[in-house]
Amino acid sequence: MQNKLDLKPNQTILFIGDSITDADRNSRAYKPFGSGYVHFVANLLLAKYPTYNLNIINRGISGNTIRDLQNRWQRDCIDHKPDILSILIGVNDVWRQFEAGKLSRAVFIDEYETTYRQLLDEAKQKCNSRLVICEPFMFCDDSNNPIFSQLRHYIQIVRKIAADFDAILVPFQAAIDELIDKVPPQKWSDDMVHPHIWAHAWLARKWLTATGL
Repeated sequence: MQNKLDLKPNQTILFIGDSITDADRNSRAYKPFGSGYVHFVANLLLAKYPTYNLNIINRGISGNTIRDLQNRWQRDCIDHKPDILSILIGVNDVWRQFEAGKLSRAVFIDEYETTYRQLLDEAKQKCNSRLVICEPFMFCDDSNNPIFSQLRHYIQIVRKIAADFDAILVPFQAAIDELIDKVPPQKWSDDMVHPHIWAHAWLARKWLTATGL
């Protein structure tokens, strides 16, 4: 597994995923990075490397699953030819399995893994992207929570995919697990999924630490 990113001038860094990545990126107040972890990562990188002319792109869309990423992969990923590609996806794939009337939009684990691998293969072959794969997560301290229990299986898949693709893994859930007994779920999020602003900043720090930037 690659340990660190080697940032170079004029590179394109693309973040893609669901609402946690999106974070209102299209609103007038938060363009172009949104108000979430991408906002913090992007602005810290731009401040640290002001001469690098970095092109940082946020392509998160609220509610997306890995299937949704597949449907827009060419337009929102491949066409940008990212040198560095960061992906955070999975919680909606699981959540839809438990949401009334949304089962058709759920992505079960076999499809999740197969599709994830297909997308990464395409990014490597067409763009030679350096890959950063983020663990999907919940701010949950209840091991019996059925959504969280199911998400654990998806996190294991993500860890295996990261190893197989020699990608940098950002261990969001593992880091949350270390703190959740001391910092309860409601301090992180109102719904165990969408982080408060400080928690987005915390995620950004984990992303920067994992990538060495």
